[in-house]
Amino acid sequence: MTFGSFDSSGHTQQNAEINVVPLIDVMLVMLVIFIITAPLLTNAVKLDLPTATSNVNQVKRENLQIAIDASGQLFWNGEAIDRATLQARLAQSSKQEPQPEIQLHADKTVAYQRVAEVLSDAAKVGMTHIGFVTDPN
Repeated sequence: MTFGSFDSSGHTQQNAEINVVPLIDVMLVMLVIFIITAPLLTNAVKLDLPTATSNVNQVKRENLQIAIDASGQLFWNGEAIDRATLQARLAQSSKQEPQPEIQLHADKTVAYQRVAEVLSDAAKVGMTHIGFVTDPN
């Protein structure tokens, strides 16, 4: 801040220093606040909790291997089948408890229409666990 003077020359010189006293006051107040509140934040309720053990109930699902070769031929666990047989077997498998998981192996050159038909047939009977099998590279 600059202060006026009683000098009649009218030539005033500005003060280039920053007044840091208010900044120091604010910092000291914040320091006191943090010193007071920090111990209050770390207090926790001491509890003696009971211990228990349990085993995870893991359900082993049966895997159904459905494959589609490059020509569009369907295979059920390695056995060649047609679409009507696939639909019948999917309907039968969907009633099992727990429902089996379908692992779909499709050749990379097969038309997507054929894969979509298999997925549609599985969805129609309520099969929800479907996985696509690929070769890792």
